[in-house]
Formats: sequence, structure tokens, C-alpha cells
Amino acid sequence: MITYKFSVVIEKDSDGYFAFCPELQGCYTQGDTYEEVLDNVKDAIRLHVEDRVESGEEIPQSESVSLTLMEVAV
Repeated sequence: MITYKFSVVIEKDSDGYFAFCPELQGCYTQGDTYEEVLDNVKDAIRLHVEDRVESGEEIPQSESVSLTLMEVAV
């Protein structure tokens, strides 16, 4: 079994939580609670990686991730 590390972005809005993995295009999910979205994104990543492995595709991984919240006045 191989262990991979991926960055995950989780955003909260009025409908709940949305999560995606920037390294894996199209790998995203949502949930009503933070805990639910964490479980859902972990499953989504696992299924996405399993599919790539079966297809012989590369598994992209980031070496470093930086995230900040920025205010912009317009």
C-alpha cells in the first residue's frame, strides 16, 4: 500500500462545505458539516487515485503548498 499526500481546500458557504484537491483535476465534493466534507473528500481522492493507478496514469503531488486569505478593495 502506498501513502500519498495531497493538499485539500475546504470552503464554507451558506449551503455547507465544498472541498477540492488542486493536484487532482476534477476531484471535488461537498458536505453539510466540516467532518462530512473531510470524509467525502478523502473518499473522492482515494477513488480518483485508484482510477489513475489502474489506468497507469501519473499521480501528481505538490512539494509545497501556501494558502492565504486576502482582502481586496474594489
